[in-house]
Amino acid sequence: MIKKLSAEFFGTFWLVFGGCGSAVLAAGFPELGIGFVGVSLAFGLTVMTMAYAVGHISGGHFNPAVSLGLALGGRFGWGELLPYWAAQVVGGFAAAVVLFLIASGAPGWTAGGFASNGYGTLSPGGYGMVAALLAEIVLTAAFLIIILGSTSARAPAGFAPIAIGLGLTLIHLVSIPVTNTSVNPARSTAVAVFAETGALGQLWLFWVAPLIGAAIGALIWKALLSDEG
Repeated sequence: MIKKLSAEFFGTFWLVFGGCGSAVLAAGFPELGIGFVGVSLAFGLTVMTMAYAVGHISGGHFNPAVSLGLALGGRFGWGELLPYWAAQVVGGFAAAVVLFLIASGAPGWTAGGFASNGYGTLSPGGYGMVAALLAEIVLTAAFLIIILGSTSARAPAGFAPIAIGLGLTLIHLVSIPVTNTSVNPARSTAVAVFAETGALGQLWLFWVAPLIGAAIGALIWKALLSDEG
């Protein structure tokens, strides 16, 4: 079990450090900034690389919503759910600490939003709570369908991390303007702690919506799409 939890810790660490780090350190850099397309790709690459690196150890969840969806889909034991959640949250927070220490080394730097998620005044596009809730539910549901489908026994072997990584990239391309993209409660929690905004007050949505979305995606897969069993 310790190897599984360690894999989830390091995988979630890499996701937050690489994905949020690209937003905090590189997205707005004068003339050389990677923009939101680059940030979207960075999140996809973090999941893809760690899925190949440690996915064979823990299943490569790196996300409490994914763990819940896989449990509902019959791919993951319920008894491991809370330990996985703990490893993911701690791994994400550790990455946020390291990222904060690096970013604060720049002269005149302020944390600002620190790649946090939000709605209303904290939404990049000013989208309201209902829009944010709907986007996070729908996109997390789609993410679970991608994960369950690409890792099913009849899917082409060895390509699941690519499909999942590209799926997460697409999710970010769609929803960065709406919520700055969560679909991952551990990612949202990690950076909200350091944000100099009201991100912590809105964090509830970025737990509730991804967990609901993951449950919906898993149930859709199991009821309508799965050819297993």
